[in-house]
Formats: sequence, C-alpha cells, structure tokens
Amino acid sequence: MGFLKEFKDFAMKGNLVDIAVGFVMGAAFNKVVSSFTGGIVSPLIGLLFKADFNDLKYVITEGTVNDAGETVGEIAVLYGAFLTNVIDFLIVAFVMFVIVKSVNKMKKKEEPAPAAPKGPTQEELLAEIRDLLKKQ
Repeated sequence: MGFLKEFKDFAMKGNLVDIAVGFVMGAAFNKVVSSFTGGIVSPLIGLLFKADFNDLKYVITEGTVNDAGETVGEIAVLYGAFLTNVIDFLIVAFVMFVIVKSVNKMKKKEEPAPAAPKGPTQEELLAEIRDLLKKQ
C-alpha cells in the first residue's frame, strides 16, 4: 500500500499535472500546424516548383514499374517531406517562444524582501552598557 500512496502523491503533484496538460495541448497544436503546413504552406511553395511540395525528391537510383503500376526499387532523398517537417518545427517553436515570453511578462516581478532591520552598532551597545553600569 505504501508504494501506491507514494505513486499517487507523485502523480498528483502540480508540476506533473501541468506537464501532462501541456503535452496534450502540444500534441493537438502539432496537428493544427501540420494541417496548416500541408494544406496551405506546401501548396503555395509547390507552385514555385510546379509540383506537390511533399513529393519533392532527389532520385539517386531509378526504380522500375511493376504490373500494379507501382515504382519498385527506387532510391531517393525525400527532401520535400523533410522541409515540410522543418517548417512545422519552426512554426511550433515560434509559437512556443511567443507563449513563454507572454507568460513571463504576465508574471508579477517579485519584489525583493525588505532588508532586515539593522541592530544597534557596537558603539551603541557599549554606550548602553556604560549607562546601565552608571545607574548601579
């Protein structure tokens, strides 16, 4: 039972829950960015190359077409898919930068703790002791 209680305490810590929520939101945001890149950015860039941006590739070895009409044995560098993923990453990184910057701006700047009150100086203490001794 101690192990389960310890695991529950660990799982319910605020930071872990925050990370889990961030992870789920990040995954959903990645889908939005991927659809934006695939549906809007790639076709616009594809206009420049007169081809589908995701299908851009550098063929190293030509393949042969089989009876089903599929290309078999082709060796190619798929740079269009790679560039699409790089664009996705740049968009996500930029948005995360903006979010973190906004959150940091919204946080209140912590005011420094007030300085501890200074005690009497050594001379003041000695003068107080002298005055007390004079009274006796």
